[in-house]
Amino acid sequence: MGRYRVRVDTGNFVFAASANQVQLWLVGHHSEAKLGLWFHPARGQMEDFEVDLKEDLGPLLFVKLQKIHLLLKDAWFCNHITVWVSEKNMEEEQEILFPCYRWVQGDGIICLFSDLLIFHSMVLPSSWNTWRKGLPLTVDAMTEKDLPLDMRFHEDKKIDFVGAELQGIESSGSYDLSLLLPERVCESWKDDDFFGYQFLNGANPTMLRRSTSLPTRLVIPPGAEELQTQLERKLQVGCLFEADFSLLDGIQPNVIQGERQYLAAPLVMFKMEPDGKLLPMVIQLQPPCSGSPVPPLFLPSDPSLTWLLAKIWVKNSDLQLHELQAHLLKTHLMAEVFAVATMRCLSGMHPIFKLLVPHFRYTMEINTRARTSLISEGGIFDQVTNTGGGGHLDILRRATACLTYRSLCLPNDLADRGLLGIPSALYVHDVLRLWDIIFSRYVQGIVHLHYSGDKDVQDDSELQAWCREITEIGLGGAQDRGFPVSFKSRAELCHFLTMCIFTSSAQHSAVSQGQQDWYTWVPNAPDTMRQPPPTTKDVTLEMVMATMPKVYQSCLQIAMTWLLSRVQPNRVLLGYPKEEYFSGPESKAVLSRFQEDLDILEREIVARNEGLDLPYEYLLPSRIENSITI
Repeated sequence: MGRYRVRVDTGNFVFAASANQVQLWLVGHHSEAKLGLWFHPARGQMEDFEVDLKEDLGPLLFVKLQKIHLLLKDAWFCNHITVWVSEKNMEEEQEILFPCYRWVQGDGIICLFSDLLIFHSMVLPSSWNTWRKGLPLTVDAMTEKDLPLDMRFHEDKKIDFVGAELQGIESSGSYDLSLLLPERVCESWKDDDFFGYQFLNGANPTMLRRSTSLPTRLVIPPGAEELQTQLERKLQVGCLFEADFSLLDGIQPNVIQGERQYLAAPLVMFKMEPDGKLLPMVIQLQPPCSGSPVPPLFLPSDPSLTWLLAKIWVKNSDLQLHELQAHLLKTHLMAEVFAVATMRCLSGMHPIFKLLVPHFRYTMEINTRARTSLISEGGIFDQVTNTGGGGHLDILRRATACLTYRSLCLPNDLADRGLLGIPSALYVHDVLRLWDIIFSRYVQGIVHLHYSGDKDVQDDSELQAWCREITEIGLGGAQDRGFPVSFKSRAELCHFLTMCIFTSSAQHSAVSQGQQDWYTWVPNAPDTMRQPPPTTKDVTLEMVMATMPKVYQSCLQIAMTWLLSRVQPNRVLLGYPKEEYFSGPESKAVLSRFQEDLDILEREIVARNEGLDLPYEYLLPSRIENSITI
């Protein structure tokens, strides 16, 4: 008995409405009531109803809804249903939220549960697929059309994405570089300090590490004792760094339109100057090979074109590992593993489902599209990169085989690489601040609301199955690389969840947004090389130009970097999800504190950047999407 106010909220994008009628039921602990309501959901509208019920429903458990079609069958996107309960024995009205955030199709009855209830098994259908052996499993979809409707782009996103593809291809030869890039990229790409800066704060800040010994592959030839002394001196004072691209060694280069391409596996040794500049000391383009001459070492004192060509080779290798390892594997594919496991193992009522699912928005479709157009046979990688034609898949397999849990937990990864405490490492600073905010303000807050202690975590069978699904199934048995198969404490769970969210938001921002800035000026990071790496120091301008990509390859590179890093017009920022899965005041307070800390960090980074010659902006909270959508 009592009065119930009901509000039905429909999505605000194209085709979210429905011409069909909708029927509602309220289901309580004692009984259920079929509401005499028939309405047509309208796009972006909230339908409000008020009913007085004579029967005693008891505490509300869930809402049932059914879409009734006559002639036309069309889907309806329901955001959520809110019910306000007012009974005689209540001092004040009770508000209960029933999240939906999915397409309602057919004429079956759907049950929406409140987040105030105990977990209830309601796993959404989703299956695994082996796209290529040796890689993480993917969602079972050959094309985006095979995905369930709830995993697809909404119509406005689809229109924007397809339009952007056409715009990028049509205008790829007419870019005004002075408008697209910081002037410094065009003007300073040849400078050693600018070359070094990119390994700290550029498009790919994941390759650099502090040296703990001289690499065994770095063979110092007779007569280069001074170089050996300089390297050892920098090593002793902790100022020697390296970027090793050995993962590329032995990869078969691509053949593009009948023309063989070439690939190197370089090693670069850097020194950190007192002013924070990272300067290259020596470049080795290929590792030593038994039975072959010792590979030459290229130095800053070499002829300018010789030294420049060596750096160009390094940046070509850096682009390959950036796109395949740091970007595709360690953000896109990992986020997809988390997403599929979440859909398979966690019910829609589970608090961890509600915490994570906003961070998977559009990820399944963007990854499926990448597998059909970017890294597929005949795709963009095959057309323009020297690792295409199958080499890129071998690189992905190698990178997957050495992928560790610690490498995805950024504070651990940065510590392992010896990059903590470097004032000029802006990426490192921003990563640590963001990780701490996500962990302490957001994840810990939600987890502690729903798990009173470690035993609650240990006894949550859905959660433990989700953990095993990721490590043993999605990653093909990755426990030997540090991935957990169970959670024994709230602390372990919070650490893992922070990794999932950070991977799907901030880290993707760090390795995605810089593509346009650093790769549109093709000489700074060419996508392919058309001549073999130099084996002598006799380099001419003609040799450099003959090594660089052809015009059409450069145009495709420009178009793709624009497409893959442009600002999304319908983006959802980190900490500001459109979906409202948690309705309780405590959960809302956690999200509010998270947003406050993100705003504080935003102001800190803006203030810091004002004093910098080259601002680092990729981890500004106002530029980080809540999920991987591009």
